[in-house]
Amino acid sequence: MTNVARFAAATALASSLAFLLAGPGFAQGKPSADGKPAATATKPQDRMVVDARELVYDNDKKTVAAVGDVQILYQGRTIEADRVVYDQANKRVTAVGNARIIESNGSVITGDRFNLTDDFRDGFIDSLRVVNPDKTRFSAPRAERTDGETFIFDKGIYTACEPCKDNPERPPLWQVRSARIIHKKSEQTIYYEDARLEFAGIPMAYIPYMSGPDSTVKRKTGFLAPKFINTSALGFGVGLPYFINLAPNYDLTLTPTYLTRQGLLGQVEWRHRLLNGSYSIRASGIFQQDKDAFLAAPLGPRDKEFRGSLESSGKFFINPRWTIGWNVSMSTDRWFYKNYRILNTTLSNTTYLQESISTAYLNGQSPTAWFDLRGYYFQPLNYQDWQKQQPVVLPVLDYDKRIHKPTFLGGELAFNVNVTSLNRDTAAFAELPQQKSYLISTPSYSLYDGCAVYDKNHCLVRGLAGNVSRASAQLSWRRNVIDSFGQIWTPYASLRADVFAISPDTSGIINSRVATIADASDDVFGRVMPAVGLMYRYPFVAKTDWGTHIIEPVAQIVARPNETNSLRVANEDAQSLVFDANNLFEWNGKFSGYDRLEGGTRANVGALYTGRFGKEAYANLLIGQSFQLAGRNSYSSGDLVNTGLDSGLNTDSSDYVARAQISPMKGVFLTGATRFDHSTFEPQRIDAAATYSNTVISTSVGYGRYEPQPDLGIFRRREGLSLSGSLRVAENWRVRGSVLFDLDKYKYDREQWRAAYVAGTATVATYPNTGPFQTASTSLGLNYTDECTVFDVSYSQSYADRQAGATKDTRTVMFRLELRTLGEINYSQNLGATTGDGVSSSN
Repeated sequence: MTNVARFAAATALASSLAFLLAGPGFAQGKPSADGKPAATATKPQDRMVVDARELVYDNDKKTVAAVGDVQILYQGRTIEADRVVYDQANKRVTAVGNARIIESNGSVITGDRFNLTDDFRDGFIDSLRVVNPDKTRFSAPRAERTDGETFIFDKGIYTACEPCKDNPERPPLWQVRSARIIHKKSEQTIYYEDARLEFAGIPMAYIPYMSGPDSTVKRKTGFLAPKFINTSALGFGVGLPYFINLAPNYDLTLTPTYLTRQGLLGQVEWRHRLLNGSYSIRASGIFQQDKDAFLAAPLGPRDKEFRGSLESSGKFFINPRWTIGWNVSMSTDRWFYKNYRILNTTLSNTTYLQESISTAYLNGQSPTAWFDLRGYYFQPLNYQDWQKQQPVVLPVLDYDKRIHKPTFLGGELAFNVNVTSLNRDTAAFAELPQQKSYLISTPSYSLYDGCAVYDKNHCLVRGLAGNVSRASAQLSWRRNVIDSFGQIWTPYASLRADVFAISPDTSGIINSRVATIADASDDVFGRVMPAVGLMYRYPFVAKTDWGTHIIEPVAQIVARPNETNSLRVANEDAQSLVFDANNLFEWNGKFSGYDRLEGGTRANVGALYTGRFGKEAYANLLIGQSFQLAGRNSYSSGDLVNTGLDSGLNTDSSDYVARAQISPMKGVFLTGATRFDHSTFEPQRIDAAATYSNTVISTSVGYGRYEPQPDLGIFRRREGLSLSGSLRVAENWRVRGSVLFDLDKYKYDREQWRAAYVAGTATVATYPNTGPFQTASTSLGLNYTDECTVFDVSYSQSYADRQAGATKDTRTVMFRLELRTLGEINYSQNLGATTGDGVSSSN
């Protein structure tokens, strides 16, 4: 058919259908002045556009048929078929042959035969298949659409999985097969009757009735995926969260969880989003039915009938530069979160640190300034830490202002302010050289670090009771100057002032012992520390056939007067000191906080190498050393916690430090850092790692070794080796595993045995003969991920953690299944009982 004929046929069919359908393109109105009906305007989306190869009229049957590549556009819908027939008498439209409807929202409905009303809204469809914009799919042998918005699928199937490319008829990974599926668009809800969940075509679960939101819904009132829990102390439990969509910007979730041993655990979460931010509040609580499942105080919460927690977080934007927020939590006891599997973003849960950190803050920032004001509250989560020894830190104020290229100096001018104030009820101690004495000692347990002899040589004061406050301000300037030879000179100058206000609490037998170690009188004192310095760098560049090389010698000298009042300062924020290549050239010194300050005249020297080899390979190396040239060495003057001693900086010539980063090829990264003794060259600290990754495999190896620091109470060497990796074994499938070796634990085991043997309490008759490769933790996992499913199962085991208070190994199996659009199920199971979390060992 020619284009003219095709256009004529399409025009004729459009005119016929438009008239017969009562005017989708126009409507009849009152006659005009010339006696002809006046056409009234219609909306563009109500006009019908028809395209077909030919038009067939059957006057006897009163039908009009469009044949050949038919396409009809009407009210946002597009209907396509090989043949479309309009029955004028019954006002029905039938489409057959490659028939499909494209809805205005992008959904595609295909079928062998459509039998629709004349406005295409309602009707029956045979061999229906629906593909929604979010890739969810429905299919059924027969379906009916009523009221233009309700689909009823007889013997329907729903899935969010893509069909197999090689075999589209093969069942998807999972699907829901139901006697009837009813999709009500006005309610944005899908109902399933007599449904069963199938995996690879095999029925796995039967559900008599269920419902859920359709793909257009982001938030809807209803039940969420159930939660399961099973522990020796709680029994088996099932939680059924119920989400209440109160408004587009706030909601409520209720989660009752029944536990066979402890009763009903209630949880409620409120979330609210406003124009300038959002906040949430969550509360949990239970009246325990079986308190004997837990240990007695102080090792557990057996004395608690009601246990619960309250958590809240929020963040609000005052304006584009200022925010205010909080993240706080409170619980009736330190074991509640772990016992009842309460997830909380305030929890810090590492190997040697288990605590809940609550904070509230006010933050502001601009391109050249930063301000932060906040407070902290710490709640320990294991029985070894004492709440009264935890500080309440309020306030902590930080302000940093940078002025680039001031007109009178050039370079950069920086202004820094820090104000910190904290209170503690009970002083905290640590024994030298090894912790053996405790404030509470019984035949079955020992709690809270103490000292056998309370003097400076045998005891450290980790924290003073009472109030400790400090205000610090520093003004500094530096500028890079490059001379005609390419040498880089960086002059530096700074002036810092600190004011301390100390009011120790020496009441009580514990706090009074501070006076035997340090001055425990109330005092207000200050210090002023000016500094001038210069850094010199001279990069040498060489190009060879195999790469570009830059060798850069670096020298820095900073002159200051001696540090004052180091023994009077209650060091709270600078107790951790790691001397390495990263802080070798730090202008403000190598202490980690404000309480301590580097004094005297110190020179830092080193050499930096950078190499580029081809497009992917590179290397970066740094080695250096620090020298105390004049004045008193701050790192050899221990404070109340001996910070600086055993650091590698406590001698006039420091230990050597080195750092390396090497990538010989794409995907391979080698990193390492070390500190070795300046006289014996024995390594004092080693950190090394190697990683490799591509689309099939990823693996990493890590090694750490740290020599004893007896002046800090670290009397043993620490050494460990970690191995981890994952492998794609098939499309969408990955296995992963990791192992951590405590290479020093065998020494600890032997020391413990010898001590027990001398005391006559050794439970093992023979000397431990274990090797260095003792496992600290292991994990294995299997993961499957595709466009519609996430399946993950893992097993992990860790040995009894002396520092965290666990007395038995922990073995855990975790399972997670997520079906896109249907929901997610998580489950974890501890294998065996532990006593480190307040649970009775008799369970």
